[in-house]
Amino acid sequence: MTVTIYHNPACGTSRNTLALIRNSGEEPRVIEYLKTPPARAELADLIRRMGVPVRDVLRQKGTPYGELGLGNPALTDDELLDAMMAHLILINRPIVVTPLGVRLCRPSEAVLDILPNPQRGAFTKEDGEPVVDAAGQRVLQGGAA
Repeated sequence: MTVTIYHNPACGTSRNTLALIRNSGEEPRVIEYLKTPPARAELADLIRRMGVPVRDVLRQKGTPYGELGLGNPALTDDELLDAMMAHLILINRPIVVTPLGVRLCRPSEAVLDILPNPQRGAFTKEDGEPVVDAAGQRVLQGGAA
């Protein structure tokens, strides 16, 4: 089985997602997309497989989103994809591909829905928020499992 993560090691959400994948016993293929970007057709296919609009994969925070006028609703998917390819930081992350689907994992625990293997133990995010308990079960909001 192959799990792939389009990863930015400078992003806490991406680091937490990678750690959750590894906590399931998988060693994923890690693609640092800022260094090794997907081809335009590959990015379009990933977004199609996620079943979300292209606009939902645009990152706004810490990017040239505003100065490029990408909030303009008249922009087409092709124009948005062109902007993402020209400014890779506009691609929101992490995107994870598993045999169970493709997902933009924001928040990081969204990856749990597409991991084929269960968690092997407790997991706590970098900020201290518990996600998985010692039995490998997801911890729901408010601490209830």
